[in-house]
Amino acid sequence: MGKIAFVFSGQGAQYPGMGWELAEHSPAAKAVFDLADSIRPGTSEQCFSGTKEELTVTSNTQPDMFAVEVAAAAALREAGIEPDMLAGFSVGEISALGFSGAVSVEDAFRVVCARGKLMQAASDEADTGMVAVVKLSPQKVEELAAQCDQVYPVNYNSEGQTACAGLSASMPAFRAIVKEAGGRAIPLKVAGAFHSPFMHSAAVGMVDVLAPLEIGAPKYPLYSNVTAQPYEEGKYKELLTKQVENPVRWQQIVENMVAAGADTFVEVGPGSTLTGLIKRIAPDVLALNVENVATLNGAVAAIRG
Repeated sequence: MGKIAFVFSGQGAQYPGMGWELAEHSPAAKAVFDLADSIRPGTSEQCFSGTKEELTVTSNTQPDMFAVEVAAAAALREAGIEPDMLAGFSVGEISALGFSGAVSVEDAFRVVCARGKLMQAASDEADTGMVAVVKLSPQKVEELAAQCDQVYPVNYNSEGQTACAGLSASMPAFRAIVKEAGGRAIPLKVAGAFHSPFMHSAAVGMVDVLAPLEIGAPKYPLYSNVTAQPYEEGKYKELLTKQVENPVRWQQIVENMVAAGADTFVEVGPGSTLTGLIKRIAPDVLALNVENVATLNGAVAAIRG
């Protein structure tokens, strides 16, 4: 039998009402929300009842996403489904870190709260945005981005989808040359130029956030956004700092997990963006998502056969 990978959703997948069904249905999920509320009061209420605008503020999005993601993973484990390996997309990597046991969920949640504030502050320093470029190869997107002022490929999602971040003033010209090249640039629901040089001040801040953190061995291999390989001992703080201002190598991560034996991927957290990407990257694997009771029950049934 193949291996199971849990993958934790990235920012942009958030939506009003996320997570409440899991909290109602699963004691393990409810415990995660209670823990989040004890550290950051109002987190569960924001997930369950917050407006779209409120949830899009990065300093809110990141802790809220963490809570829903770890709650979904905890509900799966409560149902008897254990992963063999983990990865997370951007903020999801912090959720995966907490779930991995390398640090406590409490410590990981504190890290994500600080990370959200740092990335919000960095976003406020410049008028920036992000787009997903589809129908073009990553190499072509790199070539086009280099023709524009401060536009950078930042998320290598799949062969035909690369997200770019950059100055808002440069985006019209970038979208135009993407269209001319036969591609399409779709605006993303995020509030900054994440994983680009615009996040340098946030990366600097992460050094201090991570300095006191005690990081042990994870229960499951955890793949890094920066290297697309499992973390090595002693590399966590360096790579979690670099992650903030460097591209997410998602396609490579999925390919490497498949090469390591993963044939079932479960996206835990809001939405099914990663599930869709995984189906494009590795069409032969089983790709599921868990964000509510129906998807939880469906995933458990599919995995148990």
